[in-house]
Order: sequence, then C-alpha cells, then structure tokens
Amino acid sequence: MLEQRLPGRLAWLAALIALSAFPALAAPRRYALPEPTAELRPPADGAHAAGFASAQAHCMICHSVDYIAMQPPGKGAAFWESEVTKMVKVYGAPIAEAQAKAIAAYLSAQY
Repeated sequence: MLEQRLPGRLAWLAALIALSAFPALAAPRRYALPEPTAELRPPADGAHAAGFASAQAHCMICHSVDYIAMQPPGKGAAFWESEVTKMVKVYGAPIAEAQAKAIAAYLSAQY
C-alpha cells in the first residue's frame, strides 16, 4: 500500500519544488541607468546665471536635460513660462516663484 502512494507523494514533492522556484522568477528586475550624456547649455552672459543654477538644481530632479533639449527651439518666453508654471502647479516641483521666473528666462534665452 505504501508502494502505491509513493509515486503520488513524489509527484507532489516534485510539484512543490518546482513551484518554490517561481518567486525567484517573479523578483523585480533591476536596470543600471546610463550616465547622463547631455548637459544644460551654459548661459551666454551673467544675466541668466541664476536661472541656469536653478535649472540645474531643480529641473533635473525629475527629468533629464534631454527633455528640455527636445522641446521645439525658439518657442520664446511665454512657452517656457507656461512650461515652468506647469511643472510647479501641476507636477508639484518645489520651485519658488522667483526661481521659476529665472528658470523660464534662462530657458527662453538658451533654448
């Protein structure tokens, strides 16, 4: 009688061992991100140095420079003011109003 139940128990044991491997397969994947290849354009003059510094300190917390550089060129001050305002009011970027204005002025001058 024991000999009849042994194949069934071995099958259950094999199934249990096979199923115990699944959590290892379901582990989250980890990806190594590449080093950033783009940098913000330095300001042409000292007038936009504060905006450049603020953009480096705040904008790249959430996205890369590529996100800024891929915007259509020459959109002007109104475009960049609305973009920076959206980042603050919609996405909650922790940027003071004076810094936001400096960032928008820098971006409109450089991009």
